[in-house]
Amino acid sequence: MSSTGADRLLRFIDNSPTPFHVVATVAEDLDAAGFTRLSERDAWPAGGGAFYVARSGSLVAWRSTGDPVAGFRIVGGHTDSPNLRLKPHHDVRSGDLDARGAAVVALEPYGGAILRSWFDRDLGVAGRIALRDGTDRLVRVDEPVLRVPHLAIHLDREAKDKDLDPQRHLNAIWAVKPADFLPWLISGEGVAATDILGFELMAFDLQPSAITGARREFVSAPRLDNQVTCFSGLEAFIRATAEPAQPVLALFDHEEVGSISERGAQSDLLATTLERVVVGAGGGRDEYHRALAASWCASGDMAHATHPNYREKHEPLHPITLGGGPVIKVNQNLRYASEARGAAMFASACEQAEVPVQRYVHRADLPCGSTIGPLSAARTGITTVDVGAPQLAMHSCREFMAAADVDLYSRGLAAFLAVD
Repeated sequence: MSSTGADRLLRFIDNSPTPFHVVATVAEDLDAAGFTRLSERDAWPAGGGAFYVARSGSLVAWRSTGDPVAGFRIVGGHTDSPNLRLKPHHDVRSGDLDARGAAVVALEPYGGAILRSWFDRDLGVAGRIALRDGTDRLVRVDEPVLRVPHLAIHLDREAKDKDLDPQRHLNAIWAVKPADFLPWLISGEGVAATDILGFELMAFDLQPSAITGARREFVSAPRLDNQVTCFSGLEAFIRATAEPAQPVLALFDHEEVGSISERGAQSDLLATTLERVVVGAGGGRDEYHRALAASWCASGDMAHATHPNYREKHEPLHPITLGGGPVIKVNQNLRYASEARGAAMFASACEQAEVPVQRYVHRADLPCGSTIGPLSAARTGITTVDVGAPQLAMHSCREFMAAADVDLYSRGLAAFLAVD
């Protein structure tokens, strides 16, 4: 049986529990496709070629023609998802807890997670550790080691979501007898806990991603927001040629918390990479700005499908259907970067590829989320359109979308990369 985009997406997500693992998964596919990894600290080769650079949980890849004024066609996305992360001092020390026998790990929410969706799940731990010798490495424990248990309804008959205290109620139980968690976590890594001088570790849902529904029409998985864009963008990018413009894949960490970091969309990562591509082709500052002026960007993030149980929460003139194809996202207050030209370009590309397009507008009386689109557009001046694939349960520990939208989204992004 041939592999569908949805099948490949499941493998991508299950291989990528953290932004660092997303970068590793993408890099593995780029290596297999003949791309060369570059270091930001080294001199980059002159002329054309297929390359990528990684900065922790972010990655930029490109095919260069060697023409210093050739425009770029950029597919952007983000590698991070809302989750629960270990605090630096995470071993809870309490005489009361010790007396009753419980080893507890203190967790902190990252991004706008639907916190109750993390209760009563089998959670693994993954991320990266920084060692005394200056190196870092990925770690991953695929065992159901953490559990955040609900309080029984008999003890809290009037429990409400607003009563959940992220400081007190999200700590995870991991053993009966109190112990230090980090030494246990890295016991198979060949390093001592005293050699770990820093870490970014996070919980992840161990339930495998799945094709669901009576007719296998849906995808149920963690981190659809925004690993679907990472996956579909990668598939579209690898197939793209450096004609008529130079294709770029830009995946950023930290979107869920504002993108203000050394590797977020507000950093210099994309702008400096594009400038170095131009310099490698023999251009200077003038050629760089000419190339940017000839460029377009599709900022990919997920979109809200119309929820059948909460239709009143959606803009009635803009229903979004699961399985209805990619979504162009518009917000008059620029929470999305879409404007007329960018939206028209993406819609035209999808039309030529026979991919249906939907248009999303948030209700005017509800606050709207944002994307990397306005941020990268402001940093580079590149005309940008915000797009996405429709889903439900956004920011839940486990999210939901139509399987058909995976291929439609990939085809739409591929069509965008091919537009003159």
